[in-house]
Amino acid sequence: MTSIDGFITLVRDDLGLTISDSDVDRPLDEIAGWDSLHLLTLLSALERAEGRSLSLPAALEATTLRGLYDVAVTG
Repeated sequence: MTSIDGFITLVRDDLGLTISDSDVDRPLDEIAGWDSLHLLTLLSALERAEGRSLSLPAALEATTLRGLYDVAVTG
């Protein structure tokens, strides 16, 4: 994942959620349509995109999409 813009595109394409740049710092529970299944789907998509496993505990601690992006970028 090279940029937050690429991450936003992945969220839109793989999850079907309509998000904007301003949504990346919004708490996950405030994103329209977000649920726990989206987290699992997003983690799977990020692992495919990154070609490696991501830390589930770190992902579960993330409270925003930017936090999930950081998990994907920093591993």
